Amino acid sequence: MVKLFNGWYFFFILLSAGAFAGLYFALRNKSEKTKKIVLASILFFNLALHFLKLTFPPYSTNRELALREVWFVNVCGTSVLFFPFLFISKSLTAKNYMFFLGAISGFLALLYPTEALDKSVLTLDVWRFYLCHFIIIAVPVLAVKLKLFEVNVKTVLKIPVCVTAMLLFIICNQVLQSELGAIPLRDGNMLEVNWRNPSLIWGPTDDVAVLFSWLTPEFMKTIPFGSFAGQGKYWPLFWMLPGVLVYFTVIPLALCFLFNRKNTVLAFKTLFHSVKSRFVKPDPKPAIEE
Repeated sequence: MVKLFNGWYFFFILLSAGAFAGLYFALRNKSEKTKKIVLASILFFNLALHFLKLTFPPYSTNRELALREVWFVNVCGTSVLFFPFLFISKSLTAKNYMFFLGAISGFLALLYPTEALDKSVLTLDVWRFYLCHFIIIAVPVLAVKLKLFEVNVKTVLKIPVCVTAMLLFIICNQVLQSELGAIPLRDGNMLEVNWRNPSLIWGPTDDVAVLFSWLTPEFMKTIPFGSFAGQGKYWPLFWMLPGVLVYFTVIPLALCFLFNRKNTVLAFKTLFHSVKSRFVKPDPKPAIEE
């Protein structure tokens, strides 16, 4: 059974690290075309696996669970859906978004494997969970390590916007789930955080959420108007935005220094000199004595 910091917990982390190293050494001397085909195939396999899970327990034996989980209603689920298409796109911002989100969310999933905790390692879904999240982090990082694209610090300011768009996509998925009957309608419990809240969009529900909630302004924790005015309820999505702005700016910046230090330092130096030139006037040239 997988538990935090027990033997199986570290086994899967070490297995993931070994698989990453194996893929890297297997691909590092291959042609660019081969690298792209292999990594793209892994991402599309991950997308297929999202639907293939419906063929084995607990999804195959629980229709209600299958209808809930086949949608893309959490961060890693949306990554499974979009990463194959971001990878084959020509957009550097899209590829950088894939790298930053994959590196952050995939790493956190391995550190805190919520869907695998307290489950037997003999359960096929535990292995699916680790394989899915391994692919989310491994393919984007491998793509950078194998020089298929570069991490570009100039894209960092766009990342919080991309993450916010992803969260809006998740909300739309949840609304459609409700309207189509896959999950119950919220009705009077519109702001209830414990009502189908896998991505914490409706408010913090577990210990991990404190990473975002400590940055949430107090006014976003109370209903401002209406019949429930004054009640302590988090503003859906908005409560996460300060954390999204901070974490998905600072961490991508750190990753830029880690994976592309030379160009990142150069970009900061260029920015510094550009700002300096706006505020500091150059010394006038001395008059030429006749």
